[in-house]
Parts: sequence; C-alpha cells; structure tokens
Amino acid sequence: MNETLAPVPEQPQPRWRPLNSRQRRVLGVLIEKAKTTPDAYPMTLNALVTGCNQKSNRSPQMNLSADDVQQVVDELRELGAIVEVQGSGRVPKYRHQMYEWLGVDKVELAVMGELLLRGEQTVGELRSRASRMEPIPGLPELKPILQSLTAKNLVLALTPEGRGQMVSHNLYKDRELPELKARMATYTPPSDDEADARPRPSGPAPAGASVPQDQFDELRHEVAQLREEVAALRDVVAKVEQLMQ
Repeated sequence: MNETLAPVPEQPQPRWRPLNSRQRRVLGVLIEKAKTTPDAYPMTLNALVTGCNQKSNRSPQMNLSADDVQQVVDELRELGAIVEVQGSGRVPKYRHQMYEWLGVDKVELAVMGELLLRGEQTVGELRSRASRMEPIPGLPELKPILQSLTAKNLVLALTPEGRGQMVSHNLYKDRELPELKARMATYTPPSDDEADARPRPSGPAPAGASVPQDQFDELRHEVAQLREEVAALRDVVAKVEQLMQ
C-alpha cells in the first residue's frame, strides 16, 4: 500500500532589510530593554526617546525628539519589525518582532542588539557588552554565534580574523557601507609580535606574570562596561531627584 508523505512545512523566511541609523537605534533599544529591564517592557514612546538618547551603551550619541521617534516607530511598524500593544491607561506601547524578523535565537539577538546600538566594535568588546543581555562566557562561545550570524548575512567581518578583529551588523544602507569600510581601512589591530616573541614557561606561571592579551582585553572592556553602567545609574538618580524637587 502506497503512503503519501505529508509535505514538510516551509520555515518562515526572515523579513529583515537595511535600516537607517534611527531605525537601528530604536530596534536596538527595544531589544536591550526587553532583555535587561523586562518589567518596563513593552515600552512607551517617552521611554523609547529616553533609551535612544541614553548616554551610556550608545554610539553615536543621539538627541531625538518624541516626533522623531514616533516617525521611526511608524516606519518600523510598516516593515513588521515592531508592533503596538495597548498599555495601562490606554497609553500605546511597543515591542519588537526581531526574533522572527531576523530569524535568530535569543543569544544571537543579544549580539545583534549590541551591534545595532553601537555599530562596529572588536569581538572582545562585543562579547563583554552583549553578555549583559545573555550569558556569553568567553570568546570561544561567541565564535559559533558570529559564524551563524555571518551565514545569515546579518554580521560582517570588517577586518581579518585574529586579535582585535572588528565586526558589525549588516543592516546598513548601501551608501553607508563604503564609508564604514573606508574607516576600517586605516584600522590597525594590536600586534602579536611581542607576545609571540616572549618565551612561554613550561610550568605554572610565576606570581605577577602578565595575563594573556585576549584576557586582558576582555577585563578592560568589562571595566569600561561597569563604568558606563554606573554613569547610567547616575543619570537615573539625577532624574529622580529632579522629579522629587
């Protein structure tokens, strides 16, 4: 008796497309806040404005008005990247659709969110910064994530693999890519020559020995991240104090 095999349902294709800098900022903020402050998510328009103009964890700095952000929100809703939900008191709130829109998992989305917020950065910086949204213990764990995102055409390597490698998202408009690549043409990664020339001890490293360069870079980035988070907390405290006056 012949059996007719049921057709295998096709997986939905990602819907992403290139975005301008303001659109990338709004989406980056929604991704970040959904992961780091879920109690304050979905986000109101005012919260989005504050998140877009935040001084920490952003590059470049922006000073968008409520009208600016509302226009971007409307554009992203048309693209299917975000949706409006009804908040308490009938205040509209917004949440992203980036899992489906990009076709990524939760750790990949954390990496993409960080790249959307800051643009190009070293792999070490990216691991340290994205880890505040999802755990990424080290560079070995980040590597397959970047490989997956590169295969999906969402991430591009701007410099050769190795120490100080620069990467970014691939959601730039066509006119932006030549400018970015021109900037990267003058980028000089840290040299490995001195580290390679040093003799490697066969036994345990003596007390006071220098740590490997990649570990040092990660520690330095984590310290910088902590400083930025402290600065963000100071901004929050200052705003609360203003409201109480």
